[in-house]
Amino acid sequence: MGESVLKINGLEKKPKVGFDPKKEITIGNNSFKIGGRKSIWKDIPDHQWNSWIWQQQNRVRSLETLDKIINLTAEEKEAYEKSSEMFNMAITPYYASLMKRDDPNCPIRLQSVPKMGELTIGEDEMEDPLAEDRDMPVPGITHRYPDRVLFYTTHHCPVYCRHCTRKRKVADPSSAAQKKQLEGGLEYIRKNPQIRDVVISGGDPLSNSDARLDYIMGSLRAIPHVEVFRLGTRNLVTLPHRVTDDFVSIIQKHKPLYVHTHFNHYDEITSETFEACHKISMAGIPINNQMVLLKGINDTPEIVKKTNHRMLMMGVRPYYLFQCDMSQGIGHFRTSVDVGLNIIEHLRGHTSGMAIPTYVIDAPGGGGKIPMQPKYLLKKEPGKLTLRNYAKKEYIYPNPED
Repeated sequence: MGESVLKINGLEKKPKVGFDPKKEITIGNNSFKIGGRKSIWKDIPDHQWNSWIWQQQNRVRSLETLDKIINLTAEEKEAYEKSSEMFNMAITPYYASLMKRDDPNCPIRLQSVPKMGELTIGEDEMEDPLAEDRDMPVPGITHRYPDRVLFYTTHHCPVYCRHCTRKRKVADPSSAAQKKQLEGGLEYIRKNPQIRDVVISGGDPLSNSDARLDYIMGSLRAIPHVEVFRLGTRNLVTLPHRVTDDFVSIIQKHKPLYVHTHFNHYDEITSETFEACHKISMAGIPINNQMVLLKGINDTPEIVKKTNHRMLMMGVRPYYLFQCDMSQGIGHFRTSVDVGLNIIEHLRGHTSGMAIPTYVIDAPGGGGKIPMQPKYLLKKEPGKLTLRNYAKKEYIYPNPED
């Protein structure tokens, strides 16, 4: 085959692999297995399989291809046909290869293959549950908190996650961030000196070419009042091949920056993800994880703890556990808040603090992130507090008067 070229946002980029995990990675008793590939891709040369360009260009988009990877249920076939006009399907070959062929409840499969629950729109569900568009002073910028903004740089994602809170953008090609929108966003940030923190988002910003990312980050770094920025990406999970040596060189020169990613289950953690995270960590860039609480995927303390422990071995810090948003068509993923509180209850004191994320509800209507905690303060009296610990033992704390 000839050399492939991918066009993203109008820019061409030839593939530079720089990514080739050759063996399982072992830490103590834990093995990070190679993700492998399904038989339909067995004849693809390694240099193509390990290219993020090839992975993007060969995403699973049709029922015919999907049927060669997993044994589809009747429900999945019907859901694909009926949901395609609402929210398309796209799965990288790498991520599709992690799906279990005969298990409809496989956590990878549940996150990437349409289900009939998507067709049910609850009366409390909203197209834009976090009011991101309402707080948009210029196209491509959400400015809600005083000192930070969300900067949309693309509508592309390598995988269309079924629980996506931004289906309205990811599924709509007309929402793509063109050069005019990018420049307008950068100009807004320049003119507002209270902005010290920028979240570079999308879609997935790593769907941009290296050149475009370099331009965006270089432009932000040239603004005196911008202290830090963050890359919000799921590529580390669904397309770890995107973390090439060229990419790492680019982000390293724009420090201080942070990478926020989105592992939801330990089945997503492989030697490929370890390699990608290790490269970023070795460049001196912290990685934080923003897990979404999803029914049937990670709604037990045991799954969350195992996932968080494996992330820590990759150098990824559990940062947030998000209550699933009130987006349209994802009600089948939502749990009660009690489920999230129970998870935190069974993490605190039973594992290290580094493995315990902050459980938050991103309040509908743009109220922002509200942290949720089990009740540890039992009573407040003049001069003292009654507290309880993880083992439910009570303690009196002398509380100085204000």
